[in-house]
Amino acid sequence: MNKEPKILLVDDEQDILEFLSYNLKKEGYTVYTAMNGKEAITLAQNVIPDLIILDVMMPDTDGIETCREIRSIPELKNIMIAFLTARNEDYSQIAGFDVGADDYINKPIKPRVLISRIAALLRRCKIAEVDKSEKLNLGGIKIDQERYLVTKDNQEINLPKKEFELLTLLTSKPGKVFTREVILEKVWGDDVVVGDRTIDVHVRKLREKIGENFIKTIKGIGYKFEF
Repeated sequence: MNKEPKILLVDDEQDILEFLSYNLKKEGYTVYTAMNGKEAITLAQNVIPDLIILDVMMPDTDGIETCREIRSIPELKNIMIAFLTARNEDYSQIAGFDVGADDYINKPIKPRVLISRIAALLRRCKIAEVDKSEKLNLGGIKIDQERYLVTKDNQEINLPKKEFELLTLLTSKPGKVFTREVILEKVWGDDVVVGDRTIDVHVRKLREKIGENFIKTIKGIGYKFEF
């Protein structure tokens, strides 16, 4: 990642863009701004930002649809995206995560809190850049995808195939919330018809083996991995 990470801010309110830009530039970030979804997509393709902060409620193309379009563009599909919104309804967050959002930042937000959240998001970018052939080390848990091996504090943990795939998915983007729908699609696919209870059982078994504090439940939405 560049010395000065590039952040694209997208909001239809000029005062919010100016407020966010001012505070981020003070921290040394390179900041780009767009006031609508179409402009944001074009700009993102030109500058390839490290992080996109995207307002949900915008005229014409809203944040949900903009995120969906960004994720469909190969060179942008892995960019970190955080929604900026004053809306706290579960359905809005679920819709955002379903189209590929990595996180939510709620308005109003204090500058120091904003900077802290963005720093955390950019750290997650660095973790996500680790090549899959390398061993991940997350809070003492090491995952060797090539050898299908998981260790914790240098002790090998025996995981069945689906538990390993579930852990690999959750750790692929630490801090990102994976909805139940995404987990079912990525881990189970079309192999078999399973329900929410199946996910819960596998999460419970993983917690028993790796520790209770790594996998967090996001009520009504899904799960995320933190360390």
